[in-house]
Amino acid sequence: MSAGITTYIQAPSTTCTSLSSEKSPLDTRRVATVILGGGQGTRLFPLTKGSCKPFLLYGGKYRLIDVPISNALNSGCNQIFILTQFLSNVLNRHISSTYQFSSFSQGFIRLLSAEERPEKKVWFQGTADAVRQSLDHLKESEADYFLILSGDQLYHMDFNKMLKRAEETDADLIISCLSTDEESAKRMGVAKINGSGFLTAFHEKPQLQEDLLRMRLTPKDPDYLASMGIYMFKRKALFDLLTEDTREDFGKHLIPTQVKKGNVAAYIHEGYWEDIGTVASFYEANIALTTSTPPFNCFDEKWRIFTNTTSLPGARVYNSKINCSILSEGSIIDTAEVNQSIIGPRTIIGKGSSIHSSYLLGNDIHYTEQKFYIGTNCVINRAIIDKQVTIGNNVQLVNKNKLFHYDGEIVYIRDGIIVVPSGTTIPDGFSI
Repeated sequence: MSAGITTYIQAPSTTCTSLSSEKSPLDTRRVATVILGGGQGTRLFPLTKGSCKPFLLYGGKYRLIDVPISNALNSGCNQIFILTQFLSNVLNRHISSTYQFSSFSQGFIRLLSAEERPEKKVWFQGTADAVRQSLDHLKESEADYFLILSGDQLYHMDFNKMLKRAEETDADLIISCLSTDEESAKRMGVAKINGSGFLTAFHEKPQLQEDLLRMRLTPKDPDYLASMGIYMFKRKALFDLLTEDTREDFGKHLIPTQVKKGNVAAYIHEGYWEDIGTVASFYEANIALTTSTPPFNCFDEKWRIFTNTTSLPGARVYNSKINCSILSEGSIIDTAEVNQSIIGPRTIIGKGSSIHSSYLLGNDIHYTEQKFYIGTNCVINRAIIDKQVTIGNNVQLVNKNKLFHYDGEIVYIRDGIIVVPSGTTIPDGFSI
């Protein structure tokens, strides 16, 4: 069937509707989870100047890596390998200090970094290459299935349902998919499935119109079915594929190869999902948390996001107007206005300052040790202020010329959003 023809297909057995509190009879001990720690993250510069994407602070509290780890743990998948490489020291420290299993538990989180070996002395060259170079460690697990996840995506998913789909279909590979529009489809992998939910075609990040596989599940759905980059492989199928196709990337190289081999089924996810690949997506995903019904629910006690706890005091607010905002622990706000913004831990905002539609990531160091603060009478609008930033008095960060892209000496603009990198000091009276 040609790419321009819309088709509808009913696949009720593949659909995830809502997370269930009932315990699944499936044995998740059969599943080992592999989380990819992310590459250099150049499209997120300057936020990734000093750390990798999965370490970015989300919602003033969590690290992006906490989301896939929490999804796995909430699903009962507690054999977890995390593959790291780029600026991974802080990420490794966070994982080691946050996720600790009892000595009586069979669960583990194992950090695997690129290793120099006698036969190969190179860094990970891509997602598939990272898994291939880690095979000796993965083979130590007796798992029947390997669940491969990205370390920088936001979503809730019960992987028991994906495992159930794998067992029902006996597929060599299950790809988690969701319906999306054309703009999003062009930056993802698009798939076409048959009446049984098995893939018949796949293209990664299609730019040509003939490669856009129009696949609408129901008349109400968007026009395309896209891969979320979440894969559940049978053990033998994964090991064989990595040996047969020695190229670097799953989406670009190995997934099309496996689809051509056949026996690849889709698992349809319904609900929020976001890939944090740009400054705009990072900004929008965070600001969305300040709405009355955020698309990503951090308040679900039955499906918690785990992270490192702190012993910081609660936020202190004096004579201020706060609306639709999140205030993190240890922050101090004095006679200021904060609207639709996230104020990260240990943030200090001076008198007369206004913060609108912005994300202030906060500080790792308490203000009594070294002063990082927002001065008096400042105006900050549509901005991301990274950690350990000092902003003087009477500073205007408002993008008054409505620039889309700008590289300055102390501030940047990406996708129309002002970004102040970590460690920056902005002098009194600065304006952009």
